[in-house]
Amino acid sequence: MNLKDKISGKNIIFFSVQTFNLEKEIFNKLIEFGANVDYYDERPANNNFTKGIIRLKRSLYQYKIDSYYKSILVKTKDKKYDFLFLNKGEVLPSFFLEDFKKQQPLCEFIFYTWDSFANNSHPKSILNYFDRKSTFDLEDAVKYNIDFRPLFYLDAYKSIKNESNKPEYDLIFLGTAHSDRYRLSKSIGIWCEANSLKTYFYYYVPGKLVFFFKKIFDKTFKEFEYKKMSFESLSTNQIVNLYKKSSVILDINHPNQKGLTLRTFEAIGAQKKLITTNQEIKKYSFYNTNNILVIDRQNINIDTSFFLTKYEPIAELLYEKASIDGWLTDIFIGEKSNFWNK
Repeated sequence: MNLKDKISGKNIIFFSVQTFNLEKEIFNKLIEFGANVDYYDERPANNNFTKGIIRLKRSLYQYKIDSYYKSILVKTKDKKYDFLFLNKGEVLPSFFLEDFKKQQPLCEFIFYTWDSFANNSHPKSILNYFDRKSTFDLEDAVKYNIDFRPLFYLDAYKSIKNESNKPEYDLIFLGTAHSDRYRLSKSIGIWCEANSLKTYFYYYVPGKLVFFFKKIFDKTFKEFEYKKMSFESLSTNQIVNLYKKSSVILDINHPNQKGLTLRTFEAIGAQKKLITTNQEIKKYSFYNTNNILVIDRQNINIDTSFFLTKYEPIAELLYEKASIDGWLTDIFIGEKSNFWNK
């Protein structure tokens, strides 16, 4: 069975936090495969206050969360749903899943997360409600006996793979400002300059107030320079255009997160070389030392020869499986396998 056969003409209620418009890309792809989709932000609101209080002291906001989900139960009670699809599971309460199952006894519950349970523990309290459950974190998959499915690249990145123009930048970094990213990228930038390699760095912060708050309370943020920060996130088209102008993508994962980042899969989609701090990538079936250079964040060592060789295309099956189509197919109909393991 393919994905279109599984969801075409079916009704899906889709919950996801808003993350750089990825929820819209997933929504549009489900529609493309013929599904009827009702999307709800998993959070009651998407402002910085809501995000912050959920992370710091959710109990103070629980009444608002519960009221929000009770209203969704009222809105959806007269409609038949074939699938409930939850992406991440940051706040969705167990009472909602219980009551929704009573309203929709034939509905299949599907869960995916692109966060580790160490960073976001809430899903552990609701996993038992789901018929299918997957994570991008290999260790969490093993520990909690759920499916392992890494992230994906969007269709827009396929347009880059046949580009033959001479790149403007030898290396680019695009990412949210956090942890040791600034220290590491700055060090790499200095090395690149010393070796006559052109770079482009983009550090995103969701608001000036967030920046100053983190400057005061987050020790790792003290190294970030205000003038180097950007307070507007890049669109997919902007990222794609920057990828077109680059040879190598720099990926600096959060020190507490082992699952591969979206940047990793964007590099695969665009067929660009990758320098990454994530040692876990060596375990994956697409790992190739010609295309991927793994560096030690405590002892950075880069050889200029990595920039001189051409990208080696991966197997077509791997390439397609790494796409958003392959991702959704695995989440909705895939079976447990060691496909991604080296």
